[in-house]
Order: sequence, then structure tokens, then C-alpha cells
Amino acid sequence: MRQTVFITGASSGIGRSTALHFLERGWNVAATMRSPEKANDWLRGDRVLALRLDVTDSGSIQAAVDRALAHYGDVNVLVNNAGYGAIGPFEASTPEQVERQIATNVIGLMNVTRALLPHFRERRSGLILNVASVGGRVTFPLYSLYHSTKWAVEGFSEALVYELEPHKIRVKIIEPGPIRTDFYDRSQDVMSKPGLTAYDEFVAKVTPAIRKASANAPGPEIVARTIYRAATDGSHRLRYPVNSASILLLRRFIPTSVFMGTVRKLFRA
Repeated sequence: MRQTVFITGASSGIGRSTALHFLERGWNVAATMRSPEKANDWLRGDRVLALRLDVTDSGSIQAAVDRALAHYGDVNVLVNNAGYGAIGPFEASTPEQVERQIATNVIGLMNVTRALLPHFRERRSGLILNVASVGGRVTFPLYSLYHSTKWAVEGFSEALVYELEPHKIRVKIIEPGPIRTDFYDRSQDVMSKPGLTAYDEFVAKVTPAIRKASANAPGPEIVARTIYRAATDGSHRLRYPVNSASILLLRRFIPTSVFMGTVRKLFRA
């Protein structure tokens, strides 16, 4: 029987590549995004269902889940991919930016998960793949707000393992490092405040290293392949680093002060 994957944030980047990867391997794909009417021709066909879903809109979440289940009869894998990055000095953030970052990257992910849990429990099977980040276990300059959400996703996912194990539902975390997507440009929210210049020198030092990391990064296909492997390897493995294993290994085995000094040198900060 053909399996079905439900993906959030499938309009571009990692989400789009993941949807295509599963399609090419014979899966049904419920590809969700805020504006499916703007989707390209790849969202046409018997095995793909384009659905409107805004993770900050609980009504759209439930409607998309209901439509996917009605259309396919089953969902086997949930890929919580929707998210974006806020960048800049935290002092320059507005309350609205803080709320939107948390609402999208954390609360939205939780709400989509909650919407599918009854189905997974009823069938006593299911897999939740949460796309976190290397920034969920290490930190870099100017990403304090973004890091707070990805660390939350890591903690939420790891704790969820315990309570879902008795229901035969697995939880896994995907941890991409730098990936060449619109994360670094179109989808990024830059935090700045008129008249606040105290951080200008720091930002000027750090920004070139961020741009270099994005320019030299692999494309989103590498993450799509890892997500597919996590969905199909049959294991209970929790974490899947993607282009991030080296820095995570370094963080694990050296003292915090030494690691942070390395980051300072890397970003010339």
C-alpha cells in the first residue's frame, strides 16, 4: 500500500525538495503551504495534494489535516518543516517579531503535531520528523531569537519521544547546518531599530561570515535525502545531522568556553 507524507512549508527550499524526493519514490504527498495557488506545476498529479496551511492559523491546520486524511485515508509521516529565521541584535527586535518567530517555529509546529496525533494513536503507528537546526544545539551571533525556537523544538521533540512510545509513534529530529535556500535572504526577518547604532560595528564584523556560510552551503536536496532516510530506515534513532555533524561533535567534546572562543574567531566577533 502506498504511504503518505504530510509536509509543512512545501512551497520552496527544504520543504519543496522533500516533497519532490518523496514523490519520485512513489509516495503520496500532502504538500502544505500558505499560498498553494501560487505553486508550480510540480504540484499537479494523482499522488500530490496541495493544501493551504499557515502554521500560525489553527483553523487552516485542522482543515488541511482533515482534507489529507479524507483524500488519502491515511498519513504515515509528518514532516514539520515550516519556519524562518529572525536575525539581528535582540535589543532591536519588536514584541511582534518575537511573537511571530515563536508562533511559527514552535507553536505552529506543536499545533500541527497535535492535529495529527489522534490519527497516529488510532492506527498505533506514525512518525513525526521535526526539522530543527544545528542552531538547536549550538549558537551563533545575531541569531538569539531564532536559536531560542530551535532549542525549544529540540527539547519538545526529545521529551515527546517518551510519551508517544507506548502508542508506537516515533519522533525524530533533523538538524541541518548551513543550507543554500532563501533562509538567508527572502524568508529572513532582519531586526533593526531606528537610532540604535550600538551594535553596528558588531553586525558589520559578523555578517560577512554568515553570507560566506550560505554561499558555500549545499542545496536543500541533501536535507531531503536525509529526511527520506529518517522516514524509511525503520530505526528509533533520534537525531539526524545534515552538514552539521562536525560542529556538533566539536561542541560535544570540548569545553563551552573553548567552543565559544572558536565561534568568536569564526565570525571574527
